[in-house]
Amino acid sequence: MTDDTIRLIFGLKMRQLRLDRKISLTDLAARTGISVSYLNEIEKGKKYPKGTKIAALAEALDAEYDYLVSLQLSKKMAPIAELLQSNLLHELPLELFGIEVPDLLEILSNAPSKLSAFVSTLVEISRTYDMRVEHFYFSALRSYQEMHENYFEELEEAAQQFRQAHQLPEGEALAAGDLARLLQDVYGYGLDEQSLANMPKLQHLRTITLPDPRQPMLYLHPALDERQQAFAYGRELAYTYLKLSERSYTTSWVEVDSFEQVLNNFKASYFSCALLMPRQPLLEQLREWLQQREWQPDFLLQLMQGWGATPEMLLHRLTNLLPRFFGLRELFFLRFNHPIGSQHFYLTKEMHLSGLHNPHGSMMNEHYCRRWISLTVFAELDQQPTPSLLCRVQRSKYIGSENEYLVLSLAKAHNPQPDRNSSLSIGLRISEALKRKVRWWNDAAIPVRWVNETCERCPAVDCQERAVPPRILQQQNQVNETKWALQELKQKRAEETEASRS
Repeated sequence: MTDDTIRLIFGLKMRQLRLDRKISLTDLAARTGISVSYLNEIEKGKKYPKGTKIAALAEALDAEYDYLVSLQLSKKMAPIAELLQSNLLHELPLELFGIEVPDLLEILSNAPSKLSAFVSTLVEISRTYDMRVEHFYFSALRSYQEMHENYFEELEEAAQQFRQAHQLPEGEALAAGDLARLLQDVYGYGLDEQSLANMPKLQHLRTITLPDPRQPMLYLHPALDERQQAFAYGRELAYTYLKLSERSYTTSWVEVDSFEQVLNNFKASYFSCALLMPRQPLLEQLREWLQQREWQPDFLLQLMQGWGATPEMLLHRLTNLLPRFFGLRELFFLRFNHPIGSQHFYLTKEMHLSGLHNPHGSMMNEHYCRRWISLTVFAELDQQPTPSLLCRVQRSKYIGSENEYLVLSLAKAHNPQPDRNSSLSIGLRISEALKRKVRWWNDAAIPVRWVNETCERCPAVDCQERAVPPRILQQQNQVNETKWALQELKQKRAEETEASRS
C-alpha cells in the first residue's frame, strides 16, 4: 500500500469521526492545538500527523488511537476502502486526462459516504457485466485515442526517423525480410518461424517474444503471410527503438498487467503502421483516391498491395490521417469476427472519433443490425470456396435519426485461424465537409440502405433480415404509453377539480 493511500485512509477516518460528532475544524483545532490549515491537509490526505498529534486527535474525537492508525474503514466506507487497497487509482491512467491522483483523493475525502454508495454501485454494475480492470484499460485507451483524433505526431516522426536512420526509402514498400535482418543484425534478435507449429495450445497466437539480455527471441506463426510478418517485425522494432519496456509478449492478449502495457502495445502497432505506410506518400495517394469521380474499390486494393499492407493496417492509417489532414473527424472503426457457417458476429474492436456514433458495441448481447455492410459482407465471403479479400461500400441511413454514414468494409479470412472470417469497417458521417472532400460519396453504384443499431431496438416493419423481435423497443413503448396514460389521468383530474370550483 502506498503512502498516499495510507494518508488518505487516515484523513477519511478523521473527517468521518469529526462529522459524526458534529465538530467543526475550528473546534477541533481549539481542542487539539493543531492549526485549521494543518487539519485540512490531513483530511485531504496530504499530511500524516506525528504520534503526539494523533493522540490529541483521538482524545478530541473520542476515538481509540489504534483505530485511527489502522487501515480499516467503517462499513459504510468499505467500497472506498476496497478501491483504495486495490491500487486501482494508481493503475488507471488519470494523468492522460488531466486528472491528478491527489485531486481525486480530495474529492473522495469531501463526501465519503455518498461516494461510497456511488463506488458500490459502479462495482455492482461491473460485476453484472463481468467488467474487469483490463476493460477500464482498453476503454481508457480508446478515450485517449479519441482525444487526439487518433493522430500522434511523435510516433509519425519516430517512424520517419527510423527509416532515415536505417536508410530505408520512404516512397517504397518495405520487405519483411529487410525488417527481419534489421532485427537480427542491428538489434540482436533471434527469429523462429517453425516452433509454434508444433505447439497446439499456442496455435492461436501470431507471435510470441521471449526477452533475453543476450538474445531476445521472436516466434512467428508459420501461417503468417509476408504482410503480417512485416507488421510483426515493425512492432518488435518499435518496442526496441522507442524503448518501451512495459509490454505484452504476445500479439493476442493473454493477460493484462497494467495500462502501460496497453498503451505501449498501441504505440508499437501505430509505429509499425506508420513505418510500413509512411505519412507523406500515403497522403498523396489518399488525395487522389478521394478525388475520384466514382467509387473504385480496386484503387484501395492496389494501394494496399503496393505498400504490402494488411486490411487492418490500411484502415488504421485512414483513421490516423483522414481527421487530421482532410477534416473528416466524425468517423468510427469496427472489427467483427464471424465463425464460418454460424449466425454469430463478435465485435472485437471499435473506435469512435468526435462522439459515439450510431453503430457501436453492446454489452447486452443484443443482435447487431444484419443490414450493416460489416455483417452482410460475411455472407458473400462464406460462399467463396477459397475466401479472398473483399472491398465493399454502403451508405447507411439510420432509422429515426438524421445521421447517414459512408461505410467502407474490408472482409477476409482470419489468418491464422481458418475457421473464422473478419471484417474491418470505417464509417464516415456524411456531412457538408465530407461532400466537399469525397467526390464519389453519392456515386449511383453505392447501395443505400436503411439500418439501425440492434434488432432489439429497431422499429422496422417486415424486415427480412431481422434476427430477433424488437423486445427493448416494445418495452420502451409500453413505458411511454404508461407515461401518456398517467399524464392524461392528471389532466382529467385537474379539469374535474377546476369544473367543481366553478
